[in-house]
Amino acid sequence: MSKILVSYFSASGNTKKVAERIATIVGGDLFEIEPVDKYTEDDLDWMNKQSRSSIEMNENIKPEIIKKVPNLESYDIVCLGFPIWWYKEPTIIDKFLEENNMLNKKLFVFVTSGSSSVDSTYKSLKNNFPNLNFISAKRFTGHENEDEYKSWIN
Repeated sequence: MSKILVSYFSASGNTKKVAERIATIVGGDLFEIEPVDKYTEDDLDWMNKQSRSSIEMNENIKPEIIKKVPNLESYDIVCLGFPIWWYKEPTIIDKFLEENNMLNKKLFVFVTSGSSSVDSTYKSLKNNFPNLNFISAKRFTGHENEDEYKSWIN
């Protein structure tokens, strides 16, 4: 039986709720990707070109992460979740993938977004990390039934 890690970054709490639901449904362990400097509401103002998130995304600045995944080698499957920022993964996700050895892991990506499709985000991840084994990607709203989560991971 595969051991599953549900790892997520959540700036506003939406992705955290989905990650907790997935972990419960698939029986996975939960790991939060936390930046050393937490995001404030002003940091997340995507309409402000001077906000922290805008600058990070435009200049490809990767924030430092508090910790690496303990015992990562014991997991076969990693469900990686995050909100979509500027039609792709936040740069903290790139930092997470650079700092944690995901080779030989099956990676299932889940994203949260009010309207953006997962397609450009998934393409970005596959282009940035061509050596990793991305299996599938899905956008969740948090209102899905249990069967939708199960069918995605199966």
